[in-house]
Amino acid sequence: MQQASSTSPQTRIYAIGDIHGREDLLALLLNWIEGDVQSAGSKHTVLVFLGDYVDRGPHTPDVLERLIAGFTFMQETVFLRGNHEETLLNFLNSEAIGWSWFKYGGLETLQSYGVAVSADLEEATACSEKLSKELSLIFPPEHKNFLQHLEIQWSDSDYMFVHAGVRPGVALVDQSDYDMMWIRDDFLNSSEDFGKIIVHGHTIEPDPVIKVNRIGIDTGAFESDRLSCLVLEDNKRRIVYTNQGKVHVTHFNISVAPKP
Repeated sequence: MQQASSTSPQTRIYAIGDIHGREDLLALLLNWIEGDVQSAGSKHTVLVFLGDYVDRGPHTPDVLERLIAGFTFMQETVFLRGNHEETLLNFLNSEAIGWSWFKYGGLETLQSYGVAVSADLEEATACSEKLSKELSLIFPPEHKNFLQHLEIQWSDSDYMFVHAGVRPGVALVDQSDYDMMWIRDDFLNSSEDFGKIIVHGHTIEPDPVIKVNRIGIDTGAFESDRLSCLVLEDNKRRIVYTNQGKVHVTHFNISVAPKP
């Protein structure tokens, strides 16, 4: 009989899905986590952010300020890089990515930093180089430094945390940074035993997706007002999420996980 998946002994992990500029929801969720941590006793507590802090929502600078400030109530914090952080850094370096970034949240990020930009994608794209220079001039150095030093993946016991997923058929130690930030269908449609349960964001679902080989917790906070957090402790799981200004908690029965 296969053994249920578990965290390292005496460890409690809080993994937060894609924030996308919703500092209001982040503050609400962090307030709940700070209170919940009090019940952890002497256990090692870890807060993992799965990436996509920027774009789409209205308050990217405030989200980054909150993350950079740190969390004294946690013993360890892990910040992963999402594809939106990668794209924002590329835009700051004047790479020709204007239209695709503008369409998927870049306009909101430019506006949140005070850059005047047209809401028309074609007009904005025509000014892409100019907008990149304007944003670079006012972009806080501490924000750029934070984005440049994000991690790509983090693991604990039976779990591996990435932004998007992993490539089926490739050993976890050989996964590319690109796939861990960008992959979608090949990963989502796979029933492969990856060796660890992959905890990820990146792909929006109305509810967290819990499968035998992966757990997805991107619930589209920027438009749904639902920012989700997965809490892992021993072989127990909880889903915590914001909704209508409140925090809700759901307990899930543990699934039997595939082993390497």
